[in-house]
Amino acid sequence: MTFPRTDPSEIAAGLVDLLDLREVAPSGEFSTPATVAAYQGDSSPHPGGHVFGGQVMGQAVTAVGRTVSAERRIHSMYSYFLAPGDPAHPIRFQVDALRDGGSFSVRRVLATQPGKEADEEERTILAMTASFQESQDGLEHQERAPEAPDPEGLPTTAEALAGIDHPVARYWATQRPIDIRHVTDPIYLRPDPASDTADAQMVWMRTLAPVEAEPLLHDAILAFASDYTPFEPILRRQGLSWMTPGLKMATINHAIWWHQHVSANEWLLYVQRSPSASGGRGLTHGQVFDRSGDLVATVTQEGMIRTRQKG
Repeated sequence: MTFPRTDPSEIAAGLVDLLDLREVAPSGEFSTPATVAAYQGDSSPHPGGHVFGGQVMGQAVTAVGRTVSAERRIHSMYSYFLAPGDPAHPIRFQVDALRDGGSFSVRRVLATQPGKEADEEERTILAMTASFQESQDGLEHQERAPEAPDPEGLPTTAEALAGIDHPVARYWATQRPIDIRHVTDPIYLRPDPASDTADAQMVWMRTLAPVEAEPLLHDAILAFASDYTPFEPILRRQGLSWMTPGLKMATINHAIWWHQHVSANEWLLYVQRSPSASGGRGLTHGQVFDRSGDLVATVTQEGMIRTRQKG
């Protein structure tokens, strides 16, 4: 795998370009009476030969957000991942307007790509429903962030993987547009030695370098970044690492609730735990806090997770 960029500012700016979709004509195959717009986006290289799920989800947030007024910000979204994306083809996002009320708007978007074979129909790789709301006053309460060391004193991914000559490790260390710093020891290469008692993990995250982008794209970046580490609490509890032989994982669904809207340029603390794993699936719950300790988002993800059976 060759990497086109090495400068952090270029990598972060490339994320904004990736999420900033171009408008295209709606496709008749997927059009409904509620269709209001369609957009198209490209993909960036990613280990494994498929499209990173967070990318498709972030682009879908941009697509639905383009169809509502700027005064209405996304407050929730629910995504189903239906098929792996092919980075060799652009992704089309077709948006349906399900509701426009006095203060809420609801949108549905299908992310599609050409079929694998020449005669195969366009296939859907992601389906998302999202709701938007105008800013309103109301009741307020929130959980506060747990105690955590400052991110500046924690090792970067590049430092955690220093000396590891592996294409995936090089990608994680040099190409991810999100700076991720583990409060709990990272499990890139080896299991958590405290897996018997590890019921949660914490990471700090922000863009690799500051970006200039409209508020909608900062919401899309949060969706993008939220998909990097949700499997890790499951791996921790099971005494596994990303390098466990025979490990297979894929996201099934992913939901986010925005409680406040923040800049992706600022450090966010992502606190995650896994309440359940069963039937070849694992569930994780995450809370995202800003630097002042305010809860800004809640995330849940369910994924398929399998290991090679012994014997």
